[in-house]
Amino acid sequence: DKTPKLVSTQSTGVSTQSTGTEHVGKLTIVEGEEHDDLCTTLVLHGEDHTMGNVVRHMLIKNPAVEFAGYSVPHPSENKINLRIQTYDTPCLSALYRALDDITDVCDHVLEEIDKAEEKFQG
Repeated sequence: DKTPKLVSTQSTGVSTQSTGTEHVGKLTIVEGEEHDDLCTTLVLHGEDHTMGNVVRHMLIKNPAVEFAGYSVPHPSENKINLRIQTYDTPCLSALYRALDDITDVCDHVLEEIDKAEEKFQG
């Protein structure tokens, strides 16, 4: 059977159990025939191209990441499939780093907007 199976990982701190079309949490790790920490496919539930493209961009900026790509399985499904391959870093570590980097960029943009608003008003 070549159908990917859904797995749950306790080490991520993210609930990833799935039953049918329902899921608990935001992240599901899809395991193929062989499980490898350096090559992982994830499903991010409740996300679309906006988050997919940002996460992919931050992942490929990381020199430890060999490949990062995403796809939206179907326009009516509110989820993205994210594929990560790394050279020697666990994929989830690369993902968490990318998410931290995204948070840092967003914080910086908000600070710059606040500074510009203060300058404009003062």
